[in-house]
Amino acid sequence: MSARFDCADPIQRSEGMDAAITALRNGELAVLPTDTVYGLAADAFSPVAVAMLFSARGRNRSIPPTVLVGTARAAAALADDLGAFGQDLIDEFWPGPLTLVFRASPTLLWDLGDTKGTVALRMPLHSVTLEVLKQTGPLAVSSANRHGHPSAITVDAAQEQLGESVSVYLDSGPSTENIPSTILDLTGTIPKVLRAGAISVDRLRMVASVIADNEHYTDSASPAADSPAADSPAVNSPAASPAFDSSAADFKPAAPHPLGGSGGPAGSAAGEPPSGA
Repeated sequence: MSARFDCADPIQRSEGMDAAITALRNGELAVLPTDTVYGLAADAFSPVAVAMLFSARGRNRSIPPTVLVGTARAAAALADDLGAFGQDLIDEFWPGPLTLVFRASPTLLWDLGDTKGTVALRMPLHSVTLEVLKQTGPLAVSSANRHGHPSAITVDAAQEQLGESVSVYLDSGPSTENIPSTILDLTGTIPKVLRAGAISVDRLRMVASVIADNEHYTDSASPAADSPAADSPAVNSPAASPAFDSSAADFKPAAPHPLGGSGGPAGSAAGEPPSGA
């Protein structure tokens, strides 16, 4: 039977995080709060757990989940190369609503679906989930809803859709923001915005030379450009074109970014590419 914990209560919060960590380490699923919508989490290095995540959501392997990390160091270990802008973007916008797509380290022994050698990484701005991540390590996370249904902004909504397929539900109250994370592809020469979201293109351009979906360029080494739609995002680059399940798994900012003075989220929400919470 699924267990549910109210994170507003200090005792339940502590017990709930311990239960979620244990469940995830045992290859089970947990629903976690994020700075956007609720996310459905599985151990990123357990193919069985990731397969359970796909099954619970009613999705197939063609749309891989986002991988959430608890530290920037973990992201560097998962990516083959952060490229010219990756570290600067991480320093400026993490933790927060920016998902970065890298080429995955070839040494990784995992199976996240049809990633075509890439990985979408994010460090969420939510204390509960960050504490869980620091204990579990990287988690494959999709939005906590069945495919084709609205993103879960409450644990009630997630539990209604996912039921007993999830071992632990952590309730941190209703999500107050519905703006998804901005998704930026760093696999090509020119960083490419795959989904507009909480961080505006103008803010990204203060750190990196970024091209938006509605702009065009001819650099053959850069990602070619179809704009991913909600719940069916596509990441297009010269050597890899993974489609990340961005339906509701990308988080909206519930508070201003704690690093630097760039202020709260800006920009308009578009579709949703990677499948993460």
